[in-house]
Amino acid sequence: MRVRRVRAGLKGWGGVGAMAAVCALALAFVLLLPWTQSHGEGSTGQGGQGAAEGSPAADATCTAPEKQTLAPSTADGTTIAAIKARQGEKRKLIVGVDQNSYRWGYRDPNNTGAELEGFDIDLVHRIAQDILGDPNAVQFKAIPTNQRIPAVQEGRVDMIVRTMTISCTRLNEVAFSAPYFKTGQQVLAPKSSTITGYNDTLAKKKVCTATGSTANTQLADDKKANKLASTVDISTTVPNQLDCLVRLQLGEVDAVVTDGALAASQAAQDPTVELKGAPFTTEYYGVAMKKDASDLVRRVNQILVEYRASGWQASYNKWLSATLGTDAAKSQPPTPPQYLRTS
Repeated sequence: MRVRRVRAGLKGWGGVGAMAAVCALALAFVLLLPWTQSHGEGSTGQGGQGAAEGSPAADATCTAPEKQTLAPSTADGTTIAAIKARQGEKRKLIVGVDQNSYRWGYRDPNNTGAELEGFDIDLVHRIAQDILGDPNAVQFKAIPTNQRIPAVQEGRVDMIVRTMTISCTRLNEVAFSAPYFKTGQQVLAPKSSTITGYNDTLAKKKVCTATGSTANTQLADDKKANKLASTVDISTTVPNQLDCLVRLQLGEVDAVVTDGALAASQAAQDPTVELKGAPFTTEYYGVAMKKDASDLVRRVNQILVEYRASGWQASYNKWLSATLGTDAAKSQPPTPPQYLRTS
């Protein structure tokens, strides 16, 4: 029965061969860390294992993390000047992304060259166009979910554009732009499952989350606060959120908790699973940068002002309307954004 469900669930990927490709890709991501930390072309820092995300305690005064950013500016500073000073082939924006999040950052094998594409990738090209005058002046680095913050802190990338939620805890470690997308945590499970959402139907079930994700933090906090049944098993964690879908397809877990925007894309890949219940959090994606890169944060915020006015909707229509619906209002970030930081 398990093999039959996996085969049926990947019709959109080309059957059993595609399932093998997905599993291989998931394993590749587990082994990807040494590659992402190499001294490759354009690397801005040293390698090394790095710490996992989310270790510092959240700022008790932080109540609206999506507003904890700097006002927009077009001025260049030391960070942007250093990016522009790169010579020859190295004169590129170095950006950490996902390469296997369907419609966000992924490679479509049906397209010539299988170039990275998706909603996040569109935004990266827009940022590169503004800073370097060339939308293709980008060096993409595939960064696992649990290595996003270390990649920024260690200077391996200039920024992360990878469906990354702005949170109070993460603001202790990196700086964020203003929000560019609104979402919330949801449950993904087989259509045949008795699970109905983030509620008591999760009792005695195994739930998968990505290490360092806001979903993982939310479940752990809710168990401690007795807001989630004590019998819910949340011990299964993976480096990348897509690995949870593979675990679900293999029958190793009963459900996945991740951002609803990502879960919808995963459900589009596998017709045997579906979103269960409504979102139970409100979260915003932002571009993550070094804490001291104030000029880059301000510049990205200026780009986002212009992108929201022209570009955001077209990208949503192209990549996300098929999975999230044609009404983009529920996914739009606050406009105009409010900024609580001044320096």
